[in-house]
Amino acid sequence: MKLNKYILSLMLATSVFGLTGCSDFLDRSPLGQFTEDDTPEGGSSIDGQVFSMYTMMRSYNITAGIPAFMVHNVRSEDSEKGSSAGDGADQAAFWDDFEYTTNNGTVKAYWSQNYTIIYQANSVIDAVNNLSSDDEGVKRNKGEALFFRAYCYFNLVRAFGEVPLVTAKIRDAAEANVPKTTVEKIYEQIDLDLDEAEKLLPRQWTSEYIGRLTWGAARALHARTYMMRNSWSNMSAAAKEVMSSGLYNLDTPYDQIFTDAGENCSESVFELQCASTAALPASTSIGSQFCQVQGVRGSGAWNLGWGWHMATKELGTAYESGDPRKDATLLYFRKSADEPVTAANTNKPYGESPVSSAMGAYYNKKAYTDPAKRKEFTNSGFWVNIRLIRYADVVLMAAEAANELGNTKEASDDLEMVRARARGNDNNILPKVTTLDQALLRDAIRHERRVELGLEFDRFYDLVRWGIAKDVLHAAGKVKYQDKHRYLPLPQDEIDKSNGVLVQNSDYK
Repeated sequence: MKLNKYILSLMLATSVFGLTGCSDFLDRSPLGQFTEDDTPEGGSSIDGQVFSMYTMMRSYNITAGIPAFMVHNVRSEDSEKGSSAGDGADQAAFWDDFEYTTNNGTVKAYWSQNYTIIYQANSVIDAVNNLSSDDEGVKRNKGEALFFRAYCYFNLVRAFGEVPLVTAKIRDAAEANVPKTTVEKIYEQIDLDLDEAEKLLPRQWTSEYIGRLTWGAARALHARTYMMRNSWSNMSAAAKEVMSSGLYNLDTPYDQIFTDAGENCSESVFELQCASTAALPASTSIGSQFCQVQGVRGSGAWNLGWGWHMATKELGTAYESGDPRKDATLLYFRKSADEPVTAANTNKPYGESPVSSAMGAYYNKKAYTDPAKRKEFTNSGFWVNIRLIRYADVVLMAAEAANELGNTKEASDDLEMVRARARGNDNNILPKVTTLDQALLRDAIRHERRVELGLEFDRFYDLVRWGIAKDVLHAAGKVKYQDKHRYLPLPQDEIDKSNGVLVQNSDYK
């Protein structure tokens, strides 16, 4: 299984070695699009272009680095910038304190990477449509491209609201210079793309292609997009279809999911494959910076990374007594070497008690690496896969939708599936939620999402869609948040390059 992961990562890498100068072509025209001349070497074939999108998805700017963690995590009450006060103080002001400006580099990087993938997807879709082929491999390629386009537009519509919608291959820069499209129209396109992707993608791939997109990934993403819109009936249907498929389960113990042994486990719905080799121990061509950016910021043996995206005390207090997910999510550390090593600051399963002067309360244990692998490769953890959709999330989506539709018994049963896995064999913790009162069950499901998916992507968007972001963030001390901050300002240089076509979000003019 691990060997197959390496093979796929290497295959993906060979399709994008020509992307090393991508920052140059992104500056040529508005929105950071590909043009006919920008197609990467090795990406001229449809397969090559599809493989390159997997590598693009592992990018620092969209899933594995500071832009990704700032957009998706740090704006919630459970995460903060982390590191030291002097490291990226401007980013702390922007993301933790909601002092938005129109020229933030992380916002521009996030915007550009999403559009880069969208334009690559458009190119693949165009190529497949021009082939008029019934070949199953070609159809699956189109399904993958449609998924990636939908995924990135979902990123953009949540982050910015109205954004330019471009669905055709770009042959001239002017073709991408279009006005913003309404949120409703963006979601219409996401629905169209995912409807078709669900028909084209396989239920499973053969083992050498582990990690490639499947029907389940597309259907689960569709459920997530319905969740953001509070479209309960559609959300329920999508989530329940994934559950009834029999393709996934919650058999993996929670404390194993984010270990090397837990990669591509039975609850993995979509997981980006990363690898390290003796020749490429720390390369983004086959791995990612996901762990490096979030690793312990210390010295010597504890120099495991940059220390960004740390957990807050608020998250630490959110767990019920004895909930094993706390120890599997939060990485404890000492503020100085003078502090004694105790059970409270020692982490399972390796017995390590890191030392760091970082400003956060905890590190993200879901980016914690095996000491033996560090010795073999590097302290930076480039080999660790990035889990983007887990089956537990799907089950909790089903529970939430059922409850909102008034099917409280069904919702309670789904909720219990997740709590039972977390409880394991210890019946003294995490008692079954027995209430069928809709309001109480709603609170229980929201709590479960928080602790089950702690420090994974999208807590902030949960707060926004529930309409409680302002109250929750103010209670956590992030008092500068206002309702307008659900959307980011568009990058000013993209507006400038558009010559008046692209207009800034109204709250930031």
